[in-house]
Amino acid sequence: MIFNATTLKDAWLIDLEKRGDARGFFARTMCKDEFAAKGLITDYVQQNTSSSAFKGTLRGLHFQKGEASEAKLVRCTRGSIVDVIVDLRAGSPTYMHHEAFELSASNYRELYVPPGFAHSFQTLEDDVEVSYLVSSPYTPAAEWGLRYSDPQLQIHWPLPVTTISDKDAAWPLLETGAKPFF
Repeated sequence: MIFNATTLKDAWLIDLEKRGDARGFFARTMCKDEFAAKGLITDYVQQNTSSSAFKGTLRGLHFQKGEASEAKLVRCTRGSIVDVIVDLRAGSPTYMHHEAFELSASNYRELYVPPGFAHSFQTLEDDVEVSYLVSSPYTPAAEWGLRYSDPQLQIHWPLPVTTISDKDAAWPLLETGAKPFF
């Protein structure tokens, strides 16, 4: 795996090192030793998959608070997405900054999202599937989110939002004073 630093502290964009022959290729998508060498979380307790039918679907910005905070290793396995993460860690040099990444079935990239980050993605085409590992079990009492359209975040989504859950559309705005988060 090739670990590419992002502008956000502790977040990594990972390119697979493909080893190919006439059959196609083989590549590792997670290696405990390589993750540990970078100081990343190496233990995952769940693997989740989401399927989105329509281009422009938006999921997030999600995170879990407190001890339920989770690292995620995100990969788009069908179609393409723009994945956005926001650093919510008070004291971090990139606190409240965000960055966007294109992940697709054809570029094979994956994104390591550290604990203390909000995570979201928007589908760039119809019929998209995203798979991700998480380091903490889903804990409903710790679930929280930010509104995707919060003017303080200034996130520029590549497409108009066509489909979003009622919950994701209703997360509070930052002006309500809901920070710091971690």
